[in-house]
Amino acid sequence: MTDKVFDNNQVNISGKVVSEFRYSHDVFGEGFYLLDVEVNRLSDSYDIIPLMISERLIDVSKDYRGEIIEASGQFRSYNRHEESKNKLVLSVFVREIRVCEEGYESSKPNFIYLDGYICKTPVYRKTPLGREIADLLLAVNRPYGKSDYIPCISWGRNARYAEKFEVGGHLRIWGRIQSREYQKKISETEVEKRVAYEVSVSKLEYLEE
Repeated sequence: MTDKVFDNNQVNISGKVVSEFRYSHDVFGEGFYLLDVEVNRLSDSYDIIPLMISERLIDVSKDYRGEIIEASGQFRSYNRHEESKNKLVLSVFVREIRVCEEGYESSKPNFIYLDGYICKTPVYRKTPLGREIADLLLAVNRPYGKSDYIPCISWGRNARYAEKFEVGGHLRIWGRIQSREYQKKISETEVEKRVAYEVSVSKLEYLEE
């Protein structure tokens, strides 16, 4: 049963480590740490993807900056209480990780597959340049009655298709994880730069229940 549940949320990431380990939290004596990885896009840009890694998988006292790593796991979310609001925090929960040789190129440097349920009415819009976009929020089940809430963004004809989806609809998607910088207004005089993470959808399948 557990393995079947893990099948509905699959991620593979490969790229250059660009941060040191940062302590996140502890579960039953097992420490978890965050590590940022730079993953190249097909264009000249890149995404910075946060990985959540157990101290039992890799030596978290070492500095791996500049090394190429490959990791597989799941894209997970949790709510962090911040300024009287809940903020959705996303990271790749790593199940396997390895340090690669210099020059290594993965066949799946940024791959994600999700099988879940639409939990918010899709929002269809157009950019100032006329590009069609639909924002989706997918609830993906995991063991013990928990779910991960994953923001997804689809484009073009997929966006037009997604606009018609209803809350509760069963959806499978394939794509990549992307990071996006935005500015959050803190006060009348203060603006803070933040990073949002979402799944850029390359293929989707709506399942008729």
